Amino acid sequence: MQLNTYLNFGGNCRSAFEFYRSLFGGEFTFLSTYADGPPDMPPIAVEEQDWIMHVSLPIGESELMGSDVCSAFGEPPNLGNGYSISIHLESREETDRLFAGLSEGGTVAMQPADMFWGAYFGMCTDRFGVQWMLNCEQSAD
Repeated sequence: MQLNTYLNFGGNCRSAFEFYRSLFGGEFTFLSTYADGPPDMPPIAVEEQDWIMHVSLPIGESELMGSDVCSAFGEPPNLGNGYSISIHLESREETDRLFAGLSEGGTVAMQPADMFWGAYFGMCTDRFGVQWMLNCEQSAD
């Protein structure tokens, strides 16, 4: 079993995923717009045709997935504070690199620092409103 994260946006999914790809690397395994949808799909507003219907970006053993919620499928999403994406990293350097990228243009809740549970940990919200927790377990020397 594998648990993946799926994010919904209101027109800026492409920008968000290009940003995530620039930080995490890799290539999209799937990317389609509403214009690519089947003919029996509900009518999509002209200004929403280029919005993302689905995108997948592999990150480690998981995939970060997302889409824009167009008006034909409901109300736009409200990004809230009821969730965070937690990433477990191998090194402090990688933690610092990703934290700097994710927090640029966003807000920092906690700068990466050594924590009482033995990890190097930081929290931020990126410029798209997505909350991130970066955790690097320290080796017991």
